[in-house]
Amino acid sequence: MDRRAFLRNSGFWTASVALGGLGGCGGGDDPAPAPPPPPVDSPAPAAGAGWKFPQSIASGDPRADGVMLWTRVVPLAADDVLTAGNAGDFSIRLIVTAADNATLLGSNQVLQGTLAVDNRIPVLARWDNTVRNKVSGLAPATTYYYQFIAGEVRSRVGRFRTAPAADADLAELRFAFMTCQDWSVNHWGAFDEISRNENIDLVVHLGDYIYETVGEAFQSGAVEDRHDALVLPDGTFKSGSGGPKYASSLADYRYLYKKYRTDARLQAVHERFAFVATWDDHEFSDDCWGDAETYDNGFYDAATGQAGNTEQPQRRRSANQAWFEFMPADVAFDDSVAGYATIRIYRELRFGKLAHFVVTDERLYRSDHIIPEAAPNPATGAALGSVGARYFVPAPTRDALEAQKILAAPASDPLARVSILGSTQRQWWKDTVKNSPATWKLWCNEVSLLRMGLDGTQAVATLLALNAVSTLATNIGTAAASTGGNIPAAGAVVAAMTAGASQAIAGAGATAIATALATSADPLTAAVGAGLSAAQAGIAVAAFNAAAAASGATAQASAAAQVIAFGYIKPDIVAKGAASAFVVASGQAATLAPFFARYLLNCDQWDGYNAERKNLMAHLKDNAIQNVVALTGDLHSFHAGAVSDDFDASGGGTPVMVDLVTAGISSDSFFSYFADATNGSALSNLVFYPLNVPVTGLGTLALHFNLFDFTIARSAPTLDQLAEQTRVQLRGALAAKGVPAASLDATTDAVLAGLKADPAFATQLLALAGQLAGLHSNPWIRHINTDAQGYAVVTLTPGAMQCSFRELNRLEAGKAPATTLARTVKLQVTAGTAAVNLLA
Repeated sequence: MDRRAFLRNSGFWTASVALGGLGGCGGGDDPAPAPPPPPVDSPAPAAGAGWKFPQSIASGDPRADGVMLWTRVVPLAADDVLTAGNAGDFSIRLIVTAADNATLLGSNQVLQGTLAVDNRIPVLARWDNTVRNKVSGLAPATTYYYQFIAGEVRSRVGRFRTAPAADADLAELRFAFMTCQDWSVNHWGAFDEISRNENIDLVVHLGDYIYETVGEAFQSGAVEDRHDALVLPDGTFKSGSGGPKYASSLADYRYLYKKYRTDARLQAVHERFAFVATWDDHEFSDDCWGDAETYDNGFYDAATGQAGNTEQPQRRRSANQAWFEFMPADVAFDDSVAGYATIRIYRELRFGKLAHFVVTDERLYRSDHIIPEAAPNPATGAALGSVGARYFVPAPTRDALEAQKILAAPASDPLARVSILGSTQRQWWKDTVKNSPATWKLWCNEVSLLRMGLDGTQAVATLLALNAVSTLATNIGTAAASTGGNIPAAGAVVAAMTAGASQAIAGAGATAIATALATSADPLTAAVGAGLSAAQAGIAVAAFNAAAAASGATAQASAAAQVIAFGYIKPDIVAKGAASAFVVASGQAATLAPFFARYLLNCDQWDGYNAERKNLMAHLKDNAIQNVVALTGDLHSFHAGAVSDDFDASGGGTPVMVDLVTAGISSDSFFSYFADATNGSALSNLVFYPLNVPVTGLGTLALHFNLFDFTIARSAPTLDQLAEQTRVQLRGALAAKGVPAASLDATTDAVLAGLKADPAFATQLLALAGQLAGLHSNPWIRHINTDAQGYAVVTLTPGAMQCSFRELNRLEAGKAPATTLARTVKLQVTAGTAAVNLLA
């Protein structure tokens, strides 16, 4: 095959080899030194001033001897994001130098210094005028600057740093990792912060670089005014002839990359730092697997038990090609193969003896979700949909169906039908981490490895107990009329009656308890002697003592009420489930009955592929492979913790590696999705507490206080911590009400001070958060913040890995906030341990 045929029929990338400084000089009074002659079979050089680089430039996958460089160049009259015009094929020039051009970053001035590379690069219309040039022959651990030239027009100056040699001793590596940058919601101020203020060597992007949908409900929130509405060239309606659309053609996917890359802040990050990138689902289709979309429930054959989603091989091929064209990754694309596996993006990159990046693809080879969306709900007969199949999945159901699929799999690979990685990539991963000589094995991992489960029985019992506290306190106040105003005695009466005693016997028991305590006798014996059962006596004495220890009638009634609620009502519900009299009395027995089970919150992540996760973790444990840390995206949440060999084992198993999960750059938070889904339901207080905050001159702010963090993993808070948790949301709500940027922080402080003095916040909400934290649902999660946008920065040394989670402030008057960063949480993983320590 000749060179033109190769460029026409295979994945398009070109190569340049460093000249050792012999290729010419740039700078001085010569704005365009004589370029090398084009190869004899190269398209004609671009000429004149009629050119532009609308998506700027980028670099990726730095290695010890080179990097992949990228740009897109079109005629000046062409639209930036639709078509490239009719210029046909042509060639441009690439120059690279090791001379310090830091002051020229962001400009299109003449690149200064002796050139290490000076080469002609073809630009082909078939590949949407994108250029992917692999440069080799460069020096390791060296900062280079580069620029493309089309005719008389120069691109902006870019920068990248090559990796150290594989055998080099590296004292430190700094990088950012990020994910989930939805154009259509919130803001992209993070990119400005990164390009201006982060001192890093590279950026790891963990996917959802674009979102394939336009007009979805989760994209309908506030967005900065510099991001206009997206209009897909083709697009397909998700349902009928109106509403949200999804990208369905190559033109659609190209449009999204081009549109996203027109943002000057994202351009600035690409210009300054090389990317190591993988994809997640939205580069093709939400929660996809292989070439299958999950917008609908797919099909289910009751006779055979076969199920699946709609497969779209051509759409998948288009998504693959657009990612390849626009991402500066050192991978190949083969359009000549049948099917949709046209690209392999899993790969590895070494940074001396310090770091080994292991980049996986967790969509192209993954099996269908363990529980198909089209499987019938046993209660209704209707398809499950995403809830019950991917989200809020009963753990026993997942376990049973996973076991069935393993039994039905070929003997050569029992995990074939329950896999995220697929057999070939799984073995590659095992071999790579096992054979790596690097201190740190950094897994660029798209979906979280950390178990996120919930004991529904404990959760429902906690909610119903909490709901009972107010009523119990009122009843104690009423009962005090029959005890001569003695609140502890009234608490004992209500406690005994709650446990089933008659009013007369409860009264007699309360009197016996009071008398026994006054005479130093045993109150339990006295209460039983008055006719109470042992259980009734126990809760009555506990309520009496709790009230007696408090000061003031209100506090005494509240203390006794909480003892009754959590000392009797909750244990009764835990023991009896939906049959508990307290569940029946709530009037929600039918609604709550399905929730008395163990649940997994997200089975689109590794919780849905438990057998393969255990297989990988066993490999690490059996081979004593240390210092494996996953860098994870997808979930729109900051959280971090240890991944065990078996979360279902006693004590949660043995920790073998660490997972660090970053929130999305702009996508709405994990918390917000669950808050919307549970709003108005009996389970809403597992996720949020409706917080109405009156602010003088502004009216009332209606907030959803985030309780989800406590339900999942956070420890019981202090009052100050409770207030601090709502700071970012409150500040954003004040900004939306028109509070000027200069006054936002002071106003937020004042409102928080008022909240802390509010009994409903300081007592009721604080108690609620504490009780949910007491569920201890996922003790392996060391830190969590499910309601945030942001990114993470890592400082890596041979002895430790420090990770800073950077949380962002929210929109201000339709713009990115003047102060981008809201807070930083610092964590550390010490070499040789599989544990996360919270530093600040």
